[in-house]
Amino acid sequence: MPSLAEEELFLPSTPGKFKDKSKTMHRQFHRCFASTSTMFLWALFLVALTAAYLSFQSFVDSGSKYFSAAWGGVHWEKQVRSSAQIHRHNGFSVLVTGAAGFVGTHVSLALKKRGDGVVGLDNFNDYYDPSLKRARRNMLESQNIFIVEGDINDARMLAKLFEVVPFTHVMHLAAQAGVRYAMENPHSYVHSNIAGLVTLLEACKNSDPQPAVVWASSSSVYGLNEKAPFSESDRTDRPASLYAATKKAGEEITHTYNHIYGLSITGLRFFTVYGPWGRPDMAYFSFTRNILQGKPITIYRGKNRVELARDFTYIDDIVKGCVGSLDTAKKSTGSGGKKRAPAQFRIFNLGNTSPVTVPMMVGILEKQLKVKAKKNVIEMPGNGDVPFTHANISSAQRELGYRPTTDLQTGLKKFVRWYLSYYGYNHGKSVK
Repeated sequence: MPSLAEEELFLPSTPGKFKDKSKTMHRQFHRCFASTSTMFLWALFLVALTAAYLSFQSFVDSGSKYFSAAWGGVHWEKQVRSSAQIHRHNGFSVLVTGAAGFVGTHVSLALKKRGDGVVGLDNFNDYYDPSLKRARRNMLESQNIFIVEGDINDARMLAKLFEVVPFTHVMHLAAQAGVRYAMENPHSYVHSNIAGLVTLLEACKNSDPQPAVVWASSSSVYGLNEKAPFSESDRTDRPASLYAATKKAGEEITHTYNHIYGLSITGLRFFTVYGPWGRPDMAYFSFTRNILQGKPITIYRGKNRVELARDFTYIDDIVKGCVGSLDTAKKSTGSGGKKRAPAQFRIFNLGNTSPVTVPMMVGILEKQLKVKAKKNVIEMPGNGDVPFTHANISSAQRELGYRPTTDLQTGLKKFVRWYLSYYGYNHGKSVK
């Protein structure tokens, strides 16, 4: 016979019948509470399990990135040390950023040739044909100059480089170049020319000893300045392009690091550098290619039909200025990010002091190529270009012993010889 309690438990809840629900509700409450607690514990367990998985996955991803990186490891460190080895009395160990670039390649070769230790850094981006950069790297590696493939914004990589080699100098040439491209991809200029510069300066100021820094600014900082020739004391607060603005920002940033951390810093304002192994986006380079291929070239002119003029500076003369800046740079006065005394801060123009109009430059190319150019002459659009550049180099002459020796005709002759050798020429059309 079922007990009274059991009978009560199974009594139907129908009208006209009485049922005591207190015990039933009490049991249901306990069941519900137990069920909720169990679900809560399971939820906690699942959350913990998910967090552990994500943490492990992050560790695996970080580890795979580390082990697959283009830098690091015993062999890599050995290559860096070997490349940085000095082979002359009182020589330098120099980190050259943008080493596979136009100026970087020539400066690296010049330093290595005289016995300095050189380690290069380049990210081989595709702003222009990376195959040209890799060809430059092959040339550098043939001279036992090791190029680290990496981005200037990689703080861990830079810290490792300075840990492996106590660089005496940094030649910072890595940058996003080009005035007109800034209208298409402005963020690349901020990433390379501002953020990248700060990342590098952070690595330099944290180093012990701190290296002396020489870096590439630009004649573009003179912007809308109409006074000629351009002098380092002229105002540079009216940039005509984003590229110019980032270089001007770089000059202010380097001054800050010099003032606070005692970094010895020299800024170089390059004026229209040209020559063998140059940048394909430069006018003289693209003109050469199009003239040989029978394509028309576009020549801009300023307002009131004024011809544009540039202070074209041959690469060998720029290299002399870069090396002279390294040779005359004083030691940084900081240690581990702390300044002990005022440090050297300088800015120099590196130009040729002899502006040539763009039509005159085209005429020289036509003579060297023995081909007549098809010309489209149009008014200069508002793309950041300026009507003329003209360098006052008296400061560089006095302090660096800088004296350019190559005129445009001689320099373009050397460039054309290289271009035909590198790209080839066949029946009025270049190979590339």
